[in-house]
Amino acid sequence: MHRRTRSALRRVALAGALLLAATAAVPPAHAQARAAPDGRTPAGGGLSAVIRYTENGIPHILGRDYAQVGFGTGWAQAADQVCVLADGFVTVSGERSRWFGQDASTDGSLSSVTRNLSSDLYFRGVRESGTVEGLLAAPAPAGPSKDLKELMRGWAAGYNAWLAQNKVTDPACKGAAWLRPVTTVDVAARGFAIAVLGGQGRGIDGITGAQPPAPAGGARATAPLEADPAAAAQAAREFSDTSRYDMGSNAVAFAGSTTASGRGLLLGNPHYPWQGGRRFWQSQQTIPGELNVSGGSLLGMPAISIGFNEKVAWSHTVATGTPVNLHELALDPADPTAYLVDGVPQKMTRRTVTVPVAGGDPVTRTQWWTRYGPVVTNLGAGLPLPWTTRSAYALNDPNASNLRGSDTALALGKARSVAGIQDALARTQGLPWVNTVAADSAGGTLFTQTQVLPRITDELAARCSTPLGRAVYPASGLAVLDGARGDCALGSDADAVQSGVFGPGKAPTLRDTPYAENSNDSAWLAHADRPLTGYERVWGNVATPRSLRTRGAVEDVSAMAAKGRLTVADLQKLQFANRAPAGDLAAADAARACSALPGGTATAADGSVVDVSAACAVLARWDRTTDAGSRGALLFDRFWRRLTASTPAADLWLVPFSAADPVRTPRTLNREAQGIGRALADTVAELRAAGIALDAPLGEHQFVVRGGRKLPVGGGTEALGVWNKVEARWNAAAGGYPDVANGSSHIQAVGWDGSSCPVARTLLTYGQSSDPGSPYSADQTRLFSEERWVRARFCEWDILTSPQLKVVLVRERR
Repeated sequence: MHRRTRSALRRVALAGALLLAATAAVPPAHAQARAAPDGRTPAGGGLSAVIRYTENGIPHILGRDYAQVGFGTGWAQAADQVCVLADGFVTVSGERSRWFGQDASTDGSLSSVTRNLSSDLYFRGVRESGTVEGLLAAPAPAGPSKDLKELMRGWAAGYNAWLAQNKVTDPACKGAAWLRPVTTVDVAARGFAIAVLGGQGRGIDGITGAQPPAPAGGARATAPLEADPAAAAQAAREFSDTSRYDMGSNAVAFAGSTTASGRGLLLGNPHYPWQGGRRFWQSQQTIPGELNVSGGSLLGMPAISIGFNEKVAWSHTVATGTPVNLHELALDPADPTAYLVDGVPQKMTRRTVTVPVAGGDPVTRTQWWTRYGPVVTNLGAGLPLPWTTRSAYALNDPNASNLRGSDTALALGKARSVAGIQDALARTQGLPWVNTVAADSAGGTLFTQTQVLPRITDELAARCSTPLGRAVYPASGLAVLDGARGDCALGSDADAVQSGVFGPGKAPTLRDTPYAENSNDSAWLAHADRPLTGYERVWGNVATPRSLRTRGAVEDVSAMAAKGRLTVADLQKLQFANRAPAGDLAAADAARACSALPGGTATAADGSVVDVSAACAVLARWDRTTDAGSRGALLFDRFWRRLTASTPAADLWLVPFSAADPVRTPRTLNREAQGIGRALADTVAELRAAGIALDAPLGEHQFVVRGGRKLPVGGGTEALGVWNKVEARWNAAAGGYPDVANGSSHIQAVGWDGSSCPVARTLLTYGQSSDPGSPYSADQTRLFSEERWVRARFCEWDILTSPQLKVVLVRERR
């Protein structure tokens, strides 16, 4: 017997003995004490779990029931992310102003609010109204299942047990007074915040700032709204534009007909923030005979959000469905807080909220709620919705009645095929703002946009849109309905688990195509040769220009499918190919336009004349990638951002968009476009002023610093269309792009080879821990910098033979 084999067997034997000892100490499910209504366990009971840690601090959590697995998950998340988690619990309890001041801002992970006071007014209002408790009490399937409630109860207990038994070393919250135990309701409140991120969470400033006008003739009286339809349509397009979110994603599933094994493949590449509370965290959750799933969870979520098991793998991408709509209210002329429905006045509901404030008196504000939802006075700065003496707007967000997201995650983790994935989505209906892409070990593929959307049919929008709605709905999918008419109610689908939403039978869906791909555009080109059409506008558009990221992805994955014989290694190559579709389309012509400039000079925006001649050769030689070592990528990136920001698409391309050729159009850069010279001049001047060579390798100026070490980062921005998306804020004084704001996060490449174990490679780009003192705060960032992967350990042999295996029994102390 080889020495390596004997050593592995000894490790297995030792690990197995430790595991048997640990699991023997885990009380069986029937021995657990009954939970109190607030999620606490009375004295005399106590939850526990076994956690097996492998490389990169990835925990494999083993329990006998959902409460135990939840306990282990809450414990392990707290160990890695206690400060970030605690910050989020301060948010959903409405206490940010108390601890951090009313004018400071949140990290943006649980809403798009601009300041703490507005955040507190909203979330404290949610808590005081009993919204989350009501959703928890609703019977399944409209409400959360018993299994999910147990998982959340366990998560809260695990988080609390870690706090009670460990010293916090992370300087972000060490010794902080706002560190506190949590309850099941706190965990559910965080899930609620995630559900409404795309709806009420984006309208909080307009909800908490909405106040009625003075009576007609008063000093505060206002004129009726006369919106500019074109401006409103553009603002609504921007509100609904998924490329403007700090969230996004790519995902592709390949069918068995394209792979070497005859089985499916999945590459998931979500683009999420690298800091704050919307990060992913890796784990494996196992209840023998019931659940065995590995993947990434959003922080504070008790179930795995994206991942794989022995038969199926899935990922999500932010969808183009518009998860909200507006109702334009006709107000009672005598009372601006009463609105008419079929001529009958209905009083708005007052929600008065008082928020404690650090260093000052508490602040009290009133919010106004209607049968449709809260009154809102804007959806972002670009879409004002004034409350006048004659009209106001109410925001309908069906995900404010959806606490099923983690039930969907649990069901996906237990699915055995893409058909099972589709069934899980249809049964639970908990996804608020994402698509699902999946592959299975039998070679099946799936794309579906099964998400919770208001039931806005095109017929309803045509019949009930107000003048503002007629301008914005076709452009954006945001409906503005006449709230004064009872016949404009949203209605229900027979297969929907809540009223006013589409049932899953209406979701754009594609099954068992050679590939299924999405990069945050609509469902139309999930497979370029089999376009999806016929869905209502609220789901997304059809026959419109695609983003460069979608175009590049479809080119790449369709070529891969045609080539065939694909393996997990091919998925890994796709992830780090770093091809810049914008460069393929425009770099050569930009170089020619540069060379044609008289005297090699161009005029910058400030009127100065800049010698740009050296940039021409750099652009021509650039390899069209955003690899860390690519020379010319930074120059083109800065130039392209400027050019596309200032030049309309109609003036940029000689060949316009064609719905008959959506992947290859528009194309051919217009070398006569007036903005080219100015963009070149401004870019060259900028780089020279910063002391950056025009042909500097990208990674010298796109990087992160971890532990005092500068780590070069490949990948590129949305404007370049790079699959491996990296969004960084420009800071010339700090060397260019000195940190990553958001982009590639929990990456997984999964397939099957006929054995009992999936073949999986993963990468959590920012690591498991937010504590800078943890060995797992930067280890995977270094791997990402070097374009290396983690071999996923899923089956027992893999886990038990890990050279870094650490088995820990965690439990409550009573």
